[in-house]
Amino acid sequence: MAEEKQASFTAREALFYHETIRPGKIEIVASKPMATQRDLSLAYSPGVAAPVEAIAEDPANAARYTARSNLVAVISNGTAILGLGNLGALASKPVMEGKAVLFKRFADVDSIDIELDTEDPEKFIEAVALMEPTFGGINLEDIKAPECFIIEQALRERMNIPVMHDDQHGTAIIAAAGLINACHLTGRTLKDVRMVVNGAGASALACTALIKAMGVPHDQVTVCDRSGPIYRGRTDSMDQWKSAHAIDTDARSLEEALEGADIFLGLSAAGALKPEWVAKMADQPIIFAMANPVPEIMPDDAKAVRPDAIIATGRSDFPNQVNNVLGFPFIFRGALDVQATAINEEMKIAAARAIAELARERVPDEVAAAYGKSHAFGTDYIIPAPFDPRLMEVVSSAVAQAAMDTGVALAPIADMDAYRLSLKARLNPTTAALTNTYEVARNNPKRVVFAEAEEDVVLRAAIQFRDFGYGTPVLVGRTEKVRERLVELAVDDPDEWEIQNSADSEFVPQMVDFLYQRLQRKGRTERDVRRLVNQERNVFAALLVALGHGDAMISGLTRTFSQTAREVNLVLDPKPGQVPFGIHMMIGKNHTTFLADTTINERPTAEELAHIARETAAVARRMGHEPRVAFLSYSTFGNPPGQWLGNIRDAVAILDAEKPGFEYEGEMAPDAALNPKVMELYPFSRLSGPANVLIMPGLQSANLSAKLLREIAGDATIGPMLIGMEKPVQIAPMTAIAPDVLTLAVLAAAGVVG
Repeated sequence: MAEEKQASFTAREALFYHETIRPGKIEIVASKPMATQRDLSLAYSPGVAAPVEAIAEDPANAARYTARSNLVAVISNGTAILGLGNLGALASKPVMEGKAVLFKRFADVDSIDIELDTEDPEKFIEAVALMEPTFGGINLEDIKAPECFIIEQALRERMNIPVMHDDQHGTAIIAAAGLINACHLTGRTLKDVRMVVNGAGASALACTALIKAMGVPHDQVTVCDRSGPIYRGRTDSMDQWKSAHAIDTDARSLEEALEGADIFLGLSAAGALKPEWVAKMADQPIIFAMANPVPEIMPDDAKAVRPDAIIATGRSDFPNQVNNVLGFPFIFRGALDVQATAINEEMKIAAARAIAELARERVPDEVAAAYGKSHAFGTDYIIPAPFDPRLMEVVSSAVAQAAMDTGVALAPIADMDAYRLSLKARLNPTTAALTNTYEVARNNPKRVVFAEAEEDVVLRAAIQFRDFGYGTPVLVGRTEKVRERLVELAVDDPDEWEIQNSADSEFVPQMVDFLYQRLQRKGRTERDVRRLVNQERNVFAALLVALGHGDAMISGLTRTFSQTAREVNLVLDPKPGQVPFGIHMMIGKNHTTFLADTTINERPTAEELAHIARETAAVARRMGHEPRVAFLSYSTFGNPPGQWLGNIRDAVAILDAEKPGFEYEGEMAPDAALNPKVMELYPFSRLSGPANVLIMPGLQSANLSAKLLREIAGDATIGPMLIGMEKPVQIAPMTAIAPDVLTLAVLAAAGVVG
């Protein structure tokens, strides 16, 4: 029953996720200005004539003048969708869109999903091959065996661009990386191990082929299918792809094949590997049980009989996850950047070795923080975490180098050091930091009080907060009303949710005593206080946090920021020695800008400005950025002069005396802080590049700027984020949607802001 509940929750939230804002997960965005008639003339007729003629003269110019060199097609016919089987081309579209999103998120590769409504390999091959002028690479996905072998081989022979069936080779590359490290830890070499592969589908045979290519001898690998080991002379259930891995062996069952084996590599079915068989394997057995969602053997069961085993699975809730996202985005990134004509075995091996070597290096702090503990190379960390920010640089450059070394690169890279640097800068580090923040919350779940739980948006966010494992939502509202809303939102167990209602909460007497002690000398009678507790949800919610019944609080949907803040301030104080303030985080494709103070301090003093700068710089660092702080003004270094510059100059002087450890400069106009050409006019400026932390001189300019940018700039916006309260409190905008509320709740729970 518990598994059914979890599945229904996942389905409900997944459907809502795919439906909300705009259907699906991708959209097309123009990369050039489209504001004027001249723009349109350049983008289309007659401006396109020049690049058309240039490409006709030299096809290599397509990489200069079109998006082809960074464009990958994710193509399927839906005959093997995840673990769901043959559900058809149209049903595969959410998966293919998802793969396109992963390409963009992890490697800045533009991707379009294409679903072909045919199960005829020849028709499929012909359709894909005819699209070669459109794409720089082809990622095949969710195509059943043996057709996937036929299709991939034919397309690799016909097309002069990289083609890879990720279900085969993506798994193979990550598994190979893990095996390299498992052998390293156990003192083995690939040429000496004996391996048993259980499963003879696309992924299993691709893993087998790659591992053999990396040095494991052919006759030391026993491949098993449902009929047992594949041996020379076997006739039942055989085809040309299985026959290629037949060996001379007396074993006629998986159990017999495993006796004395060093490695078990499973891509088969749940429970296929019995604990008693594991006991017969060699010392320090290496077990890769990669069936999903339930592996061939659960790690705890394997460890019970063989505590010396090294175990990997396909699941994120156990160590050593074999996750394709570690490979395919960066393999295509490297292949595209050198305009490779193929993804060959050498490129796959280079990717596997690069991933293996990365796992042996010191794990970055942001990855350790995401998992709530420090990771170090060892039996429980033989494969890097999926969100290791170094994967882009390390794997992509290794693949690009292998492509050049093997002669399949049409555009070799002259300066690999510069290329690696460009890879580091290609993605906005905020995206990785936010992902890590969600992992921090999941690994350190907290109790978050949702003060307006009768609101649809808030309740949806609370449901996601619980379903995704970030912690326990404490819902504030009228009990029956909240339960009714939970039922309407398809929650199966509304009676199991914690609902705090001020009309009957057991905590009310304690709350009244606490708040009366705070407010009795501020003009409030006990009756006033009791009324506040009973009638003001923000007061009641803040008291739950103040008294330890919740770890953090989220509100703001039904009242303005200032009114909500006033109600919270009746209960909670600032952190000692701090000034509360707000930050808006504006997130673009390759940049993030932090604006402060956008919510509270109308005319901050020099000391307050310096404090806001220090704390905002700290938030920027926690989000993966090296802060460059600009104190903004209408004046740039005294031009034009004015009477409102003193506080800004004094704030800079305070930081001069403190030497805070980050770049800062001011007073300066926005263009002098952000535009490199304008910055060149001030060579004495202490900023090494455009500012990413903007400290505003007052609330008017800050709030106006944040709201204008949110409405017209096109960047994603997180915030306002409230900083400096004694307990984590976040106040969402009244226009927030459920993902906004969820993000603020997770940021508060994870301790990134607050």
